[in-house]
Amino acid sequence: MTTLTLDILLETPQERAAIDKLHERAFGPGRFARSAYRLREGIPALPSLSFIARVGTFLVGSIRLTPIRIAQAEALLLGPLTVEPAFENRGIGGALIQRALETAHAEGHRLVLLVGDLDYYGRFGFTRIPRGRIALPGPVDPDRVLIHECQPAAFEGLTGAVEPDLLWAQKARAMGLPA
Repeated sequence: MTTLTLDILLETPQERAAIDKLHERAFGPGRFARSAYRLREGIPALPSLSFIARVGTFLVGSIRLTPIRIAQAEALLLGPLTVEPAFENRGIGGALIQRALETAHAEGHRLVLLVGDLDYYGRFGFTRIPRGRIALPGPVDPDRVLIHECQPAAFEGLTGAVEPDLLWAQKARAMGLPA
């Protein structure tokens, strides 16, 4: 765990530009070609599941969860999870994941999907999805596609395409949320 005094707060619209710059520093321009980015394209993250990490007044991390559909079942896509490079390996990413998953559970969400390393995300209850069970847009290493069940057996029997939640996108646009 971090020895820093860390505050995990809901993201506000005022932080959007700083978070975009953080993503740019952490992931570079190639991030837009990744499957996870393609699923989020034009789809706002849930405001209640978008958090930032601050050390004092300095923004050091961010996490967002975005509604998606797995074989037409409602789910969430975790990411991007971003930590300011100078603050990596201090528990900030873990604290953001913990808060986001606790909130997702409390809100009654069923599934959280991500593309990442099982060695890291496994400690948060993520497991590898068997190859061929779901299909994501664009290139993705199937060994990095992970699922977290917020409710027991929520992923049982689901197979098929992973797609953006267009119903949420429509509702979010009507509420004036930025994509």
